Amino acid sequence: MKVSIITAAYNAEKTIEDTIKSILKQSYTDIEYIIVDGCSKDRTVDIIKKYEPEFKGRLKWISEKDKGIYDAMNKGIRMASGDIIGILNSDDFFTSDDIISTVNETFEKHNPDAIYGDIHFVNDSNLNKTVRYYSSKIFRRGLMRFGFIPAHPSFYIKRECFDKFGLYNTSYKIAADFEFLLRTIFIGNIKTIYIPKDFVTMRTGGASTSGISSHRLIMKEHLRAFKENNVFTNRFLLSMRYIYKIFEVVYSRIKY
Repeated sequence: MKVSIITAAYNAEKTIEDTIKSILKQSYTDIEYIIVDGCSKDRTVDIIKKYEPEFKGRLKWISEKDKGIYDAMNKGIRMASGDIIGILNSDDFFTSDDIISTVNETFEKHNPDAIYGDIHFVNDSNLNKTVRYYSSKIFRRGLMRFGFIPAHPSFYIKRECFDKFGLYNTSYKIAADFEFLLRTIFIGNIKTIYIPKDFVTMRTGGASTSGISSHRLIMKEHLRAFKENNVFTNRFLLSMRYIYKIFEVVYSRIKY
């Protein structure tokens, strides 16, 4: 199976090299790598060009203005020719070199519509120190009413599901990934499999981890996603997941 991995980038010169290297290190080689750059003003494009020959034709990239990260992701999905599609952000990287081989083996053996695993967060000052471990182990379809979703950076889905359910809704500023998973997992009831494996190392400070204002916007957009998809929830139910997140952070600090 060909696996298409999409990276949306903008002014990512400080981090995208780690992202690209983690793709090149993957033991599974039937990978199509797609980078969608939003006309970066730094050295991002120079770095992409530097590593392009190492992919030996397996890298596609464009650099043009977009309407945000979800628009860039959608561009990448439209460019993709793989059977399976996943997203790897430009400030993240694969935790080990067997991630995509694990993805492929699971799809080949069990034929799900999508798979997901775990991720962990680090500070940019120390990429080897886990500050939060985000496990998707507890996820169940019904928990989406409480705002729970699988770790999106670990989510790999058949291309045909995008044809059936559509792409990311670019009118969302921060929660289009949540709305997409609500549309596919909760409403579409696609077949998913959890893999107990740490897929991605994520730097803190992204749109979903950047303070109170982002959490307010997440709440607003989550409520909107449920309303637009005719699924019942409320602000109280969605707030309950923060209790679990506090436990998750505390446990991560104790364990790691």
